[in-house]
This record gives sequence, C-alpha cells and structure tokens, in this order.
Amino acid sequence: MRRAVLEHGVDPATIKGTGKDGRLTKEDVAAAATAKAAAPAAAPAPATPSVAASTGRKEERVRMTRLRQTIAKRLKDAQNSAAMLTTFNDVDMTAVIEARAKYKDLFEKKHGVRLGFMGFFVKAACMALKDIPSVNASIEGDEIVYHDYADISVAVSAPNGLVVPVIRDADQLSVAGIEKTIGDFGRRAKDGTLKMEEMRGGTFTISNGGVFGSLMSTPIINPPQSAVLGLHRIEDRPVVRDGQVVVRPMMYLALSYDHRLIDGREAVTFLVALKNAMEDPTRILIDL
Repeated sequence: MRRAVLEHGVDPATIKGTGKDGRLTKEDVAAAATAKAAAPAAAPAPATPSVAASTGRKEERVRMTRLRQTIAKRLKDAQNSAAMLTTFNDVDMTAVIEARAKYKDLFEKKHGVRLGFMGFFVKAACMALKDIPSVNASIEGDEIVYHDYADISVAVSAPNGLVVPVIRDADQLSVAGIEKTIGDFGRRAKDGTLKMEEMRGGTFTISNGGVFGSLMSTPIINPPQSAVLGLHRIEDRPVVRDGQVVVRPMMYLALSYDHRLIDGREAVTFLVALKNAMEDPTRILIDL
C-alpha cells in the first residue's frame, strides 16, 4: 500500500478507506489519484499590490536595440582586451576662436558650410598622427599594423544615440572638405540614412562631449583602433601668460589609448603636438 501511495503521489490522510475497519485499499489510492488528475488546477493567489501601485513609482522595461547591443558589446570588448590608459592636457582656444570669428562668414559663403572647431581638430590630429604613427596603428594578433593614411571616426548624434561614421583619408582633405563631410554625416544620422559601411573601419576616433557640456571624461577606445581623443567644453579659466594671470577660453583634451602599443611618452607627445597646432593654427597651414 505504501508503494502505491508513493507511486501515485497522493496524501493518504485525505483518502477515505473502503477496506476492513476503514483501511485503504489499492483501489482507494488509484481512485484518489484519478480524481486528483481530473481536478482543475487551483487558481493562483491574487497578486499582492506592488509598492509601485501604491506610491506612484513606476518602472519601464525596454528591449535594447540591435545598435545599442552592438555598441555595448564593442565597448566592453575594448575594456576587456586593451590595456587602457588616459592622459590629459589643455588647450588655449583663443587663436582658433579668433580665426573662426574672422573668417566664418566668408567661409560659409564660399563653401556652403559653417566653419566649426572640428575641422581644425581633425586637421591637427592628422598632423600629430603622422608624427606619432603608433597612435594611428592597431594590433592584429601578434602584429602591429601601421597605417599611412588617416581615416578619422567622428561621433555624431543620432535619434537613438551616438554613431561614429568615418572620414576617409581625412589627412588629404581641406578644413572645408572635413566640415562638409561632418555636416553630411550629421544630417543623415538624424534622418537614419547613414550606411553601415560608413561606420566601419577608421584608424582613430575623435569624440566631442563638449557639445553636451562635458568638462572632462575618459573616452573608451573604438576597437580595433588603439586611441581615441575626447574634446570637452570651452570655458573661461584663469591662466598665467608672461607672468600675468589672464582669462583664456580653455578646453581639456583627453587621449585614451592602448598601453600595449602606445607608451606614455608617445601619448603626451601626441597631445602636445595637437595643442601646439590648435594654439597656433598657422602650423596647420604650413604643416609644422
């Protein structure tokens, strides 16, 4: 009888025996098992009202888009594989601001695009990359791949977040050509018409968090690239010039890089070269 109870999984205390002196029989156990199987499942207990319902606090769960999933995976892969380090410098934007103010109307009239700061930064970065080629290189297996061209990835805003299209052969373009390309990327990013192949490749990335008000950040490398330059907001700060404290429009620069390939001396040298070009834009014109 015990074996029958175990086989059918019934509670003997709930079964009325029909044998002698009210004892259970195999037939009683089998009948109880049949009745149990035929009985409707018990209705679930009513859900206990959540705290959210009583306090007005709400949560919303939204599935990540494929683009956001890809971005998340690539950024995490970069952290897991690269020996990332960030070094900082600052740049006095006085000369570039004055040049932009002086020529912006003529520039827009001739080229049909506004003169921004990114054109200067991209050209200055291309010059610095020629001086420090490891910043423009990448690691593939046990080999270092050096590029004799500069395909610059630039972060632009799209409805679902930032996307990073690539300015091909940026080192061969004029400031006007760079500004036109960036403007086209920005328009098509908002329209959702950027093509995937336009966001592939790239040898170096420039990300401008300053347009959102960022003071300082440590940007993450865009694999398989080995470095990324972070730009930040321009703000007036007191600095010393010729022994005098003066106010200048200053910007912090951040270079995050893969320390497996780029050492600290190279990273600092790159930033200093970039800083020198931006503080004296004539260097960009004469490639100095």
